[in-house]
Amino acid sequence: MSGRAQLMWDEAVTGYDFGPGHPMDPVRLALTRRLIEAFGLDREMEVVAARPAGESTLRLVHREDYIAAVKAASADPKSADGSYGLGTMDDPAFAGMHEVSSLIAGLSVGAAEAVWRGQALHAVNFAGGLHHAMPGSAAGFCVYNDASLAIARLLELGAERVAYVDVDVHHGDGVQAAFWEDPRVLTISMHEHPRTLFPQTGWPEETGAGAGEGSAVNLALPAGTGDAGWLRAFHAVVPELIADFRPQVLVTQHGADTHFEDPLAHLAVSLDAQRAVQVACHELAHEYADGKWVALGGGGYAVVEVVPRSWTHLVGIAAGREIAPETVIPESWRREAFARTRELGPARMTDGRWPVAWGGWEAGYDPADRLDQAVLAVRRAVFPLRGLLA
Repeated sequence: MSGRAQLMWDEAVTGYDFGPGHPMDPVRLALTRRLIEAFGLDREMEVVAARPAGESTLRLVHREDYIAAVKAASADPKSADGSYGLGTMDDPAFAGMHEVSSLIAGLSVGAAEAVWRGQALHAVNFAGGLHHAMPGSAAGFCVYNDASLAIARLLELGAERVAYVDVDVHHGDGVQAAFWEDPRVLTISMHEHPRTLFPQTGWPEETGAGAGEGSAVNLALPAGTGDAGWLRAFHAVVPELIADFRPQVLVTQHGADTHFEDPLAHLAVSLDAQRAVQVACHELAHEYADGKWVALGGGGYAVVEVVPRSWTHLVGIAAGREIAPETVIPESWRREAFARTRELGPARMTDGRWPVAWGGWEAGYDPADRLDQAVLAVRRAVFPLRGLLA
């Protein structure tokens, strides 16, 4: 197996653009790519531009009538009437929408194929992670669900156990829905509690159905959760489940919108804690999945201050060249960020909280603490279904 990582990239992904004023500003992708370049990480990896996902691939997850609706709205955006979730405030139709959404999906599917076939040990598509799209509708800024398509392709290629870990601030509802009854896929989503955030799903009691009962895991955290609680929750749930499931491939989604600067949510996580979870996911892939790791982006709407730094850390980890948190950001990148956005970019690859301190679950818990209540809720809901002690 090649030890070299792949960076899935095509400049055309910056055409995934819902228009002026929309939170999903594609400048976040362009600035991430430029920061990766500024640190020379792309010289440590194979940069791959995969083909767009074809219709047969899209149909692994999406309904034929929905794909047709996306194509129609893409050709004539004014025809989108809100049916199929297209032409809404969250998901306005735009010219070329099908083509660029298919490209992002193709990059994630290509990442999965490369890792499964041994062409790369790790593969990153930070333009991906569009986890809200449903089989028959767009939702939450997501047109095609590239994460689900990557997993479905792994199953098609013969994978028998794929674990998906989603640490975006929003529930990974579309991926959960795609594999709700499939015991071959373990979906773990750690997100802000549905009482306070879109899409109002992802309750601990959502555990899958039929043969897939116990294969959906939802760790719903109280608004305001910061670094110590976020890392405590992750380590109290995720490693034990991954160790039990022993996936052949680990697919992870790293939405950067858990950050305290993000304008659309209410967690208080730092860049340094995000980096700590990225490192943990990398270690879990090596410990339980022979290193096979597909890492995706996701949400993130602090497009200068947070997203480029977070995903550049992710790429560095995958490339085997971690960027130390105290590293100074190249002035050339800061100038470009200002020229594009009129925002002053950050000076270092840290929020000043590294190393992040947190308490392990094995030392005991406080049943009156809201964070510990959230962890207890998911352990009690899922662990017994998997034969584990809650």
